[in-house]
Amino acid sequence: MCGIAGLFLKSEDLRPRLGALFSPMLREMSERGPDSAGVAVYRPAAADAPCKLSLYAADPAFDWEALASELGAAFGLAVRVERIASHAVVAVEGGEPAALRAWLLAERPEVRVMSAGRRLEIYKEVGRPAEVLERFAVPQMAGTHAIGHTRMATESAVTTEGAHPFNTGDDLCLVHNGSLSNHHQVKRRLQRTAGLRFQTENDSEVAAGYLTWRLSEGAGIAEALEAALKDLDGFYTFAVGTGEGFAVLRDPIACKPAVLAETDEWVAMASEFRAIARLPGVDTAKVWEPAPGQVYSWGRA
Repeated sequence: MCGIAGLFLKSEDLRPRLGALFSPMLREMSERGPDSAGVAVYRPAAADAPCKLSLYAADPAFDWEALASELGAAFGLAVRVERIASHAVVAVEGGEPAALRAWLLAERPEVRVMSAGRRLEIYKEVGRPAEVLERFAVPQMAGTHAIGHTRMATESAVTTEGAHPFNTGDDLCLVHNGSLSNHHQVKRRLQRTAGLRFQTENDSEVAAGYLTWRLSEGAGIAEALEAALKDLDGFYTFAVGTGEGFAVLRDPIACKPAVLAETDEWVAMASEFRAIARLPGVDTAKVWEPAPGQVYSWGRA
């Protein structure tokens, strides 16, 4: 089951309302995934913006200030931390996302790295989508684009870590409706040849890792997704976010539902049209079902 949604705002005038526009979209997907929900939000950022880490710890009393001090001492950099419900956003001046992620995975394995990058923040939790959105104050968030997921767990436990989206590389995230059949094989190959580390058993994290690897080899997001058609077996609809935009891909069979809509001000996708129906100007939007095995992508340029 599960529900996915994405919104990319072309209009700068709409960007202060990103969360207010996107939240109703994800709420409409509640029946498709009542177990847990998550949102990836992309903020505007300069080239020299600090690295941002979205982190989660199962212990409600976790000392985030102590972690920030430890991280700052390890890298000799200034660190700021902001707690948001069960998560914390840690900003590291001059930090490199990959190095900070690697340090946390090695030195503080009790902390889950939800995202790392300069524009991306990920928030996800167990609970109905409306509750999760309010818990993290998503309706009040501004940004350029957002991708979200509502999960109906059919193959694994309902946990915060198992909720989507998944981030495995700088500012890249993925949500997934469907199931991969060869993700264990792909995971072992990525661990062995690319040195990637994974925090869950979820096949969607493997798909995100695969795209991270392809991008690290010099591919663009469209090229990476085209390669995924050959290397990832199963049935799926992917919505992928990057620092520059977002992309959508359905497998060649396309048994999982998806709809796209576009106006001069925005591009939106969802598992069902009802998630898009309230967006401003939708009555004049071009609306279509994405074709099987075809990559659709939009960027800030």
